[in-house]
Amino acid sequence: MPDVPAPVVPAPVPAKAVVPVPVVPAKTAAPVSAPAKAETEVADPLPPKLPVLAIAFGVVSAVLLVIVLVLASKLGDRNNTIVEDKNRADQFVAATTVMQAQLDAAKASAVKLQAQADEAKAGTTQLRTQIETAKAGTADVQTELDQTRKTANGFQSQMEDAKVVSIRHEGEMELAKTQAKVMQAQLTEARTDTARIQAQLDASQANSADLQVKLTKSEADLAVLQKAHPKG
Repeated sequence: MPDVPAPVVPAPVPAKAVVPVPVVPAKTAAPVSAPAKAETEVADPLPPKLPVLAIAFGVVSAVLLVIVLVLASKLGDRNNTIVEDKNRADQFVAATTVMQAQLDAAKASAVKLQAQADEAKAGTTQLRTQIETAKAGTADVQTELDQTRKTANGFQSQMEDAKVVSIRHEGEMELAKTQAKVMQAQLTEARTDTARIQAQLDASQANSADLQVKLTKSEADLAVLQKAHPKG
């Protein structure tokens, strides 16, 4: 909250200084002779009262002046009090206005913060849902990973078995290669024998054909001879 400005206090009106009214003493008459003095006293008996009235009037005037000055001072103090009260009232109104503006701003900020809090809650709820979904997906992925590990372990075992079989097959292959060489030699020998036998067979067939021709000729000759010399 901004600082409220200090009230402006007007300078007090200085009271007017009481100026005493000088009392002018009655002038003393010049001395006269006794007969003249007696005539004067007999002729004017009132003049001795004038100085008393003047003094009384001066005193009353002084008292009235003091009263007027006191009242003026009190009136000035009252005016100063009124001005101070008015300044305080203005300052209070200004402070109230500032506080009202700050209150309105605080209300607007509160509404904005409430909206942000609602958005944050909605976002938190959405994130929780996503986290739960991610957890479920993670569980599925973990299950698949376990299954994959089992499969990999199975493949690993099969590979180990295959290595053993391969090592065993290598020995068998070496033996088979040796046997194949032996069999190849035997096959070559057999082919050679077959060719030789085929040649012999061809020669035998040729001889058989020749003998068959000779036999046929011999039979023909025998038949001719039999016809020429019948049995008698």
